[in-house]
Amino acid sequence: MKNAILIAGPTASGKSALALELAEKQAGVVVNADSMQVYDVLEVLTARPDAEDRARAPHHLYGHVSPAVAYSTGAWLRDVMVLFESGVFADRVPIFVGGTGLYFRALSEGISQMPDVPASTREHWRRRWAEEGSEALHRVLAERDPAVAQRLKSGDSQRIVRALEVLDASGRSILAWQGERGRPLIERGSARFLVIEPDRAELGRRIDRRFDHMLETGALDEVRALAAMKLDPALPAMKAIGVRELQAADAGVFGFDEAIARAKIATRQYAKRQSTWFRNQLGPEWRRIPGPGAG
Repeated sequence: MKNAILIAGPTASGKSALALELAEKQAGVVVNADSMQVYDVLEVLTARPDAEDRARAPHHLYGHVSPAVAYSTGAWLRDVMVLFESGVFADRVPIFVGGTGLYFRALSEGISQMPDVPASTREHWRRRWAEEGSEALHRVLAERDPAVAQRLKSGDSQRIVRALEVLDASGRSILAWQGERGRPLIERGSARFLVIEPDRAELGRRIDRRFDHMLETGALDEVRALAAMKLDPALPAMKAIGVRELQAADAGVFGFDEAIARAKIATRQYAKRQSTWFRNQLGPEWRRIPGPGAG
């Protein structure tokens, strides 16, 4: 893809507004690069562009994945390729926007293609995790693939299960697959790389206001709909900020005021981790731009 625009930044930093502005000015197509905004059901809680914004410019890869699916960077990259091959970007500027650094890295540098894991293999290891716990599976991994086990904490259930799935499905360590880097999907020479660096105090205020707005516009209903699906709590969608807090309040574990406060703190902590990652991992080709309230 030529002339792509990549817009990264922490949550609530104004990325989506900038992407929409550029899409209108440059006949662009907005493509989601946020690992939580891919999930259906959680439209409000993950701050997906609303119907009005989507009507102003084409938007893709938002809410197209069931919360029951453990979506991956590789799956996202394949979905981007499908858009490219179907002509979505013909005569239009592709504008990728989001807060998931690994998506941008995959897009601009390429990633290894992981093997397909049969459903039976995935179900086997997820069932063992539910029955035995992550520490037990970490010991299994240490026996079968000690190099990977050394890199993972015993409580990192998602990555432990993933490593065992890949090993069973392919007979090869996940490290071997990760070492085979693929091709980038964008032409780096013609691309524009933008990362928003917002003022921290203003970002905190924006996060608080946005979460209050989420509650006013249906976030709790979404959380209840998600709970009704009775999904594995280890699935990525179940870890969206606000899900755990609001479910606990709905169950009477603590009050809603406490849930709101916890969710806001968690969001600020997440934004800080994102900013640190972008600061340390994105190269000099990324233009640092101030966010709302900076300067």
